[in-house]
Amino acid sequence: MPSNQSPLGALPRRFLRERILVVGCGDVGLRAVRALAGRARVLALSSSPSRRHELRGHGVVPLQGNLDVPATVARLAGIASRVVHLVPPPSEGHEAWWLDPRTRALLRALRLRSLPSSFVYASTSGVYGDCGGARVSEERAIAPGTPRAQRRADAERQVRHFGRASGVRASILRVPGIYAPDREGGTPRARLLKGTPVLHDEDDVYTNHIHADDLARIVLAALWRGRPQRVVNASDASELKMGEYFDLAADLYGLPRPPRVARGAAQDQMPLMLLSFMSESRRLDTTRLARELRVKLRYPTVRQGLAAPDLAPGLKFPKASGSPSSGPRP
Repeated sequence: MPSNQSPLGALPRRFLRERILVVGCGDVGLRAVRALAGRARVLALSSSPSRRHELRGHGVVPLQGNLDVPATVARLAGIASRVVHLVPPPSEGHEAWWLDPRTRALLRALRLRSLPSSFVYASTSGVYGDCGGARVSEERAIAPGTPRAQRRADAERQVRHFGRASGVRASILRVPGIYAPDREGGTPRARLLKGTPVLHDEDDVYTNHIHADDLARIVLAALWRGRPQRVVNASDASELKMGEYFDLAADLYGLPRPPRVARGAAQDQMPLMLLSFMSESRRLDTTRLARELRVKLRYPTVRQGLAAPDLAPGLKFPKASGSPSSGPRP
């Protein structure tokens, strides 16, 4: 891969010995892996034996283990110089529903032996809760309003404590809705075909988005450039209400725009999960993403991302800073 297509440019020779562990190597993880091809040795934790062949096909060393069974992940101790954590907390069903035992299991395993130099955790912008459409920077106090967001907030606390106590440079990315034409369920097309309604403009909420390719680029930038215990909003520059987003997609796909309904009527016409997203409104400030991580998004708006070809093979990433342990955070 030419150096200008690498996520970090032409890396110093010492970086070629880097061992990067991806925990949760799904769609975004594999996009990051493709960008790292030939630049570092990549290992991935998987709880599914059936994924071994797929991961090897991407040049990844598969490691069998399950964060829900902590004893199976002790082998992760000391095996990587950098770690990416993309596994969500479990859904309801465990006793302490507001906690994330998976992040606890991973961090406990990493503490057993030599620690990585950097650690990136992909959280959710949902930890902010409802902000009434305000523009939200990373300095705003979090107020998670759902059990799902509360578990993410717990994971963030654990990651921060891990970084402070161990000296590991830990980065937290607050990620909004992930989309991409080549991602399963990554566009609004299916919902538009169903004719699912959206809210009237006066009842509507602001939503935030990031293209999966750009998120992969942000993750890698944070691995090398993230400041210690730093939070970064990993979002694009779109400022759209949910209805505007679906109208835009409908126009791009040549489909009818979705019907509009009042918030009161929505209670009877929409699934609970969708209603929960319609109860929170915020616009993510991405100043820190641009200034500190120096990431220039390939798809700065959803219009550009939804209209892009289904597959964009050569991801381009910014060059690494002079020191792998310094610099401003995917």
